[in-house]
Amino acid sequence: MVEQPLDPLAPAGYDLVLQQLVPGYASLARLAVALLAVGPLAGETGADVLVAGCGTGAELLEAVAQRPDWRLTAIDPSAAMLQVAQGRLRHAPAIEWRCSTAESLQESGRFAGALSVLVLQSLPDDGSKLAFLTALAQSLRPGGQLVLVDLMRSSLSGLGEQVERAWLGFQRASGLTATAEQLAPLTQALHPIGAARLTALVNAAGFSDPARIFQALDVEGFLLQRRR
Repeated sequence: MVEQPLDPLAPAGYDLVLQQLVPGYASLARLAVALLAVGPLAGETGADVLVAGCGTGAELLEAVAQRPDWRLTAIDPSAAMLQVAQGRLRHAPAIEWRCSTAESLQESGRFAGALSVLVLQSLPDDGSKLAFLTALAQSLRPGGQLVLVDLMRSSLSGLGEQVERAWLGFQRASGLTATAEQLAPLTQALHPIGAARLTALVNAAGFSDPARIFQALDVEGFLLQRRR
């Protein structure tokens, strides 16, 4: 039987494709949960935690493994992604599932912490990024933290060509078989921003300055805290 290549847009193959595309992807969920789990509010027993853009459930699996006491709310605008995540978490403690965007969540000051991994990059900087970040800030309790992981505009001045070649080399070594045409919906509809712009947006949304806690080439992770 000839093995069929994974469809990078199909939920069943989404996580594997991201592991082949993004350096450090396999550790991102574990790191994000571990960081939030020792936060000042999310560290409390039974804390309410939001996973925004939960996709196929990578962060949820880690959250259940590391902090089974958390009360989790998982949102994603894709019903197909949610269906896969629900299947993977079918034996987990109760999770509140919502097919929704953060902007439509309409929660105010409920959550002790939140996770957003590779979500902001898909939103254009036409007010959409600010609306997303503002909704997350408003959903958090004062002092609540957000772990934000995103593709950023390269800050490696003068190394752009080398970084691009390193990305391609990493992907080949990871066994990526999808063509550029197949990956185009994932890679071309991205809107990365630089660190200065991110700082301006998170401040406007109600967060403190972003503290960088992860970087692998142009993928960076930040810890944000809602101002009191």
